[in-house]
Parts: sequence; C-alpha cells; structure tokens
Amino acid sequence: MEAVQRRRVLVRGVVQGVGFRPYVYTRATGLGLAGHVTNTPEGVVAEVEGTPAAVAAFCERLAADAPPLAVVDAVDHCELPVAGGCGFTIVASRSGGPARTLVSPDVATCADCLAELADPADRRHRHPFITCTHCGPRFTIVTGLPYDRAHTTMARFPMCPDCAREYADPADRRFHAQPVACPACGPRLRLLAGAPPREVEAADPVAGARRLLAEGAIVAVKGLGGYHLACDATLPGAVDELRRRKARGDKPFALMVRDLADVEALVELGPAERALLTGPVRPIVLLRRRPAADGSAAPPIADAVAPRSPDLGVMLPYTPVHHLLLGLPGDPPGPRLLVMTSGNLSGEPIVTDDAEALERLGHLADAWLAHDRPIHVPCDDSVVRVCDGEPLTVRRSRGHAPMPLALPSSVPATLATGGDLKNVFCLGEGRKAWLSAHIGDMDDLATQQAFERAERQLESITGVTPGLLAADRHPGYRSAQWAVRNTGARPLVRVQHHHAHIASAMAEHGLDGGRRVIGIAFDGTGYGDDGAVWGGEVLLADYGGYARFAHLAYVPLPGGDASVRRPYRMALAHLWAAGIDWSPDLPPVRACPPDELGVLRRQLERNLNCVSTSGMGRLYDAVSSLAGVCHHAGYEAQAAIELEAAAVAAGRGSGPAYRFALRAPEADTAGPGAAPPLTADPGPVLAAVVADLRAGTPPTVIAARFHAAVAALVGELCLAARGRHALDTVALTGGVFANSTLSSACSRLLREHGFTVLRHHRVPPNDGGLALGQLMVAAATATAGCPDGHPQRGGTHVPGGARQSD
Repeated sequence: MEAVQRRRVLVRGVVQGVGFRPYVYTRATGLGLAGHVTNTPEGVVAEVEGTPAAVAAFCERLAADAPPLAVVDAVDHCELPVAGGCGFTIVASRSGGPARTLVSPDVATCADCLAELADPADRRHRHPFITCTHCGPRFTIVTGLPYDRAHTTMARFPMCPDCAREYADPADRRFHAQPVACPACGPRLRLLAGAPPREVEAADPVAGARRLLAEGAIVAVKGLGGYHLACDATLPGAVDELRRRKARGDKPFALMVRDLADVEALVELGPAERALLTGPVRPIVLLRRRPAADGSAAPPIADAVAPRSPDLGVMLPYTPVHHLLLGLPGDPPGPRLLVMTSGNLSGEPIVTDDAEALERLGHLADAWLAHDRPIHVPCDDSVVRVCDGEPLTVRRSRGHAPMPLALPSSVPATLATGGDLKNVFCLGEGRKAWLSAHIGDMDDLATQQAFERAERQLESITGVTPGLLAADRHPGYRSAQWAVRNTGARPLVRVQHHHAHIASAMAEHGLDGGRRVIGIAFDGTGYGDDGAVWGGEVLLADYGGYARFAHLAYVPLPGGDASVRRPYRMALAHLWAAGIDWSPDLPPVRACPPDELGVLRRQLERNLNCVSTSGMGRLYDAVSSLAGVCHHAGYEAQAAIELEAAAVAAGRGSGPAYRFALRAPEADTAGPGAAPPLTADPGPVLAAVVADLRAGTPPTVIAARFHAAVAALVGELCLAARGRHALDTVALTGGVFANSTLSSACSRLLREHGFTVLRHHRVPPNDGGLALGQLMVAAATATAGCPDGHPQRGGTHVPGGARQSD
C-alpha cells in the first residue's frame, strides 16, 4: 500500500476575495488529494492528504500559479498526522484571533463580466452589479474578517438558487465570489429626481439617467467608494453650473470616457498611460493636452472642464454602472465624455450614505442614480501621472488601499497621522505599512470624523494595535492634535515635515537608512525648527535625523493664507524682500487693489502679521503672478500649475535659465555645533524676470526659464552637498515635485552628474505620502530610545502623550 502524507499549508497575503480557495480546491482535486481549505484571520489554511508525490506537487508553485488578483506574501507548511477520509471541501471560515490576512482593493470590472453585461442571451445582461472572483468591490464593502459574504455589505442580499449554484460550483468563475448577484437577487438601482427627490418610475434607471445627462442635468452617481457628480463634459452650460454649485473655483474636473478613442486627439497617450488607464486599478490619469484637436471627430470638451491646466484627468469606466451610463454597443446615442467628480462640496469628504447624499448633495444634483448596497469604507479615485515613462502617484486611494507597502526594516506597531492637507494616515508593524485611502483636508469637521472612522476600520482589518504614535510638529495641525488627544500612555513622536517627506521617499525605494541621502524637499508649507514656514529645503537625512544643508531665502508671508489665495501678494512680498520697486507696470502691482497695496506695504515695513517662509511653492506663486499668469488661486497650487502649463507651451529653446545666488550665512545662525546652511537667494531670478517683462518676453518663456533655474539650483546644491559630505543619492520629494516638468528636468540634470535619483512612484510626493515617512522616523526614534528633544535633529519623542511645544 502506497504511503500517505498529510500537510497543513498556511498562505498569507491578499488571498481572500480573489478566488484563492477555489484555486486551492481545483489544484487539490486535480491531484486526487483529500482535505479541506478555509479562510481564517491569518489567511487561507489548507490541509491536504495523499501520496507524498501528490502533496509535493500541490505545494510546488502554489504561490507562483495563484489567481491574478492574489498577492502571496508567505507559504508555511507543517506535517500533520494522517486523518483519513476522501474528497476535498471548502469549509466554513473560521473567525477569532488577530487579523493577519490582507484585504484586496476594489478591482475594475473584468473583460469576462463586460462580455456578459453586453450579451442579450446572458442572464446578467445589463445587470449593474455584475461581478466575479476576478473583479468588483472588495475593500469598500468589507465589514470584518475573514472575507466572507457575511462580513460584507452583501450580507443583506440572499443569493437566488441560480447564484447559489454558481457560488458552489468549483468549475464556475463565480465559485465563492462573495459579491455575486443577479437581477433576481439584487442589489438594485433607482433613479430619484425632483424637489423633494422622489423615485422616478422607470424600467431602466440608467437609461433615465443618460437622458438627463444628455439634457444637461447634473446627476449624483453612486460608485464603489462614494458618490460622484456627473454631467456631460461637452455641454458648457452643464459644466459651468456644476462648477458654480460645487464652489469649485477653477480646479480641474476629471473626465470619464467611454473609450480612449474619444480623447486620443485631445491628449498625449503613450504606452505607459494606456497601461494605467486600462489596468485593473483604473485611476484618474493626468494626461498632457495636445496643442489642438487637429480636426478630430472627438467631441470637444467644455473649456470649464480644466481651465488653463496643462493636463486633462481621464479615467475609463470601472464599474458596470459606469459602462451602462456611457452606453453599451448598440445603445441609443448619449454622452460619451462625462465630468466625474467627487460627490461633495469642495473641502468635504466624499458622500457614501444614501440619505446623506440626498441631504448634502441636494443643492448640487438634479437627480440621483443610487443603489441599495451600502458603502462601508469611503474611497476616492486614485490619481496618477506618467513622468519620464514611469508612474508618479498624486493620490493613492481606490484600487490601491488597503494594499500594504513593504518596509526596508521592521517597525513596532505604529500609527502615523499624516498632515492636514491631503490627509492619509499610516499603520505599520513588522515590515508592512498600510496607507489609508485619501481622507482629505482636515480643516472640516466631517473630514476629521471620517479620519476617526477610517482609522478604526483599518486597525480592524490589519490587526495592528499601535503602541507608538507619530505626528507632524506643527502645533496647529488637527492631525497632530488628534494624536495628542488619543495618545493615552503611548509615546508620541513629533516628526519635522520635510524630514518625513524625505523618509517617505527613502522607504518607498527600500533604503534601510544606513547612509544619509541628499533630500530636496520642495513644497509650500511645513513647520520649521525655528518656527518659520519651511518649504525650499535641502536636508542631509536618514531615518534617525537630519541636518539642514541649504534652503531658499526667507521672505515674509503677509497675512498667511491670504497670500496663498492671492499670489499677487506673494509676488509683492518677494519683490519687497529683493529690493525691487513696486512699479505700476508690473503685473502683480496692477492686480492688487490700491487700498490693499498701501496696507500691504505698511505690513511688510513693520513686519505686522508676517511669518517668514522659505517655501518653494510660494516662490512658484510669486513668479506666476509676476509673469502675469495667475493672480488669484481658487484651489491649492493653481498658480504653480498654470505656470507649468505656460512653461510647457513655450517648448524647448527658451534661452538661458535665470540663476539663483548662493550665500553662506553667519555661523551663529545655524545653531550650536551645526554647519551653517547655504541660502538660495531668488532676488536675481526676480530681477531677471522683471527685465524680461520690460523687454516684452512672453510669459511662456519666462515660465520655462524659471523652471530651468530651479532645476539648475537643485543641481548646484546637490553638487555642493556631494563635495562636502560625499553623498551621491538624491531624493526629490514634496508637493512641488508633482510638477512633471520640474521633476524631469531635475532628474535628468542630476543623473548627468552621476547621482542616484529617488523619485516617488507608488507613494505621492505631496502630503499624501507624509505618514509613511513619519512612521519610519518614529520607529527609528523609538528604537534608539531617544530622550525628549531633537535626537540628531530628527523626531521629537514625547512620552505619555505630553504636549510638545515647538
């Protein structure tokens, strides 16, 4: 009689909700093995019994041949006593114990489901919730682990006999697909309209919504992670009205297009962009506009979709509802290009609840295309662009969250709360870090409440119970104040803003921190060690600390946020600091009301309500206004974005770059025991811009020369740092490096000089990536057992939740 062997196999990773148990079932039965497979909080557990050869064949390539959506982190084996029995089964999931498995992100509708959706002979023809093991909602519907239907918002929809039969059939694509449903067993769409909103009696709610969109209506559409507001992007009146209702300012809207052929004449589409647009994540991809449509048959989009932006944000449909809304082959004509923007007022979190949608979106939408499957976890669309052929993530959310990032070193169970703009928090333990979905700007109470809900939910599905907290050093940040209030007996590490940015880039690239990097951290705002607003920083950094090697020269920021919203004020402040007269022929002087001009002059002369800033983002604002490009900012970084658009329009051959002046300050300004940082003075740049303006140089050329000047400054400072400290790795980080024109120019120049350049790909360079760096700095600080203070000018360790005063 042939020997028999039994083995227990534990598979960890993204192995629930991705068809892994059906895959194990098929593999085991094909080899004639007995046993069972189940979901547990740890992962998928299988017990297999049979001949040693069959058991070995089962284990061989178990991870390598896994289903396409699975991500296997580890496979552990152990021998068990032979138990006998025959047949292989999928048994009920086991709950209890700490969660250690990983939840899959939401995945765009697969090709097989789309074929069924369009097939009149299929029983799921035009079913708006068609899904299978390989696609559909995951993260946004999960209420607990292990991942089973009972632990999702599909629990309220009992399967009909046909769906139950498919669910139980190992040969079926929907074998143990938890969101499986059909027209007979829900969920169901409904269309509401009117004031107050009432359900519209319609055989097909989607067809009714398409008609409304074609007529110029604004429709709130319930998606995977929340509501969108949609309108026909080719109707100027509809786009203008959506912009007015949403209080959007000039911030660009995203487009959802039926097919890439509809936008090919409008934007540059390379292989990398096409791969991102058509992949399973389906993010919004920022595509560079073409100069003109060149007689294309594609419908022209309204100017108000993305006024004065160098890019169009484009995505393809990723749910069955989206595909139906844009029309299947043979459908009557309807909108092919839709504005698809988050369902909220600017600054508020995305709406997910149906009753809340009727209330909060009541003054924004003319109609609601809703459904009765609850959204448990809000999740905005991800945003990405391509820079030099590689992805540059601007917002990491739907399709990525809650997939963990691998860390270069082990960290204790830690929660990092991120920043106040574009808030994303981070949980980490061991060699994994989980970034939350995009939360938003923390100045709104609803966003702060969304932060708290998301933090509890991510703890529950990761099993991480943080014993260490990390937060920004800014005393006014709401994210940091939340950390202080919720610290309890746990230590809290306050991390300098730009140090966190650099640590984030290091962690993404797998650096263990054993050697410092030259960190170029350019953004608009970050709380500095001296109480000033930093943002044009060159730091020599590892995870344990940093030294300020150079920075942009300080200028006064008069009136704080007022100067951010009105770039002409920033331009006037920079001119004043550079000793350049406010001549009436200069654009920012003309843009400033006369009464305000006098008040601003006195404010600067007397240093009233002025804080010093070294922000590169603020310099971009100043040059944008000085060149006559943008004087009023209706959304974050508008002036910088429009300045980049101007630089792109200039093309190549714009003449010599402007030059910054490098100065070494007095030694006593650096602090005890520290080398004095270099100062990059923008005065000569501003003087050159003024001279070009008076010579009639076009704003596009001024913008291009300024971008070249910033890139040359980065190169000069990195060469100086290498000369003094023998460092040859440069991290480009901070929100300014979402500017692909600058990022590309800096990277090219640095590589020509032999530097290794780290740029963000999977984690945003802006504050959406801040929490990952906070996590790494806090772990290094805690591991070093640093006392209160600034260990190596790194994180500030605050035991027992004591409030840190910076």
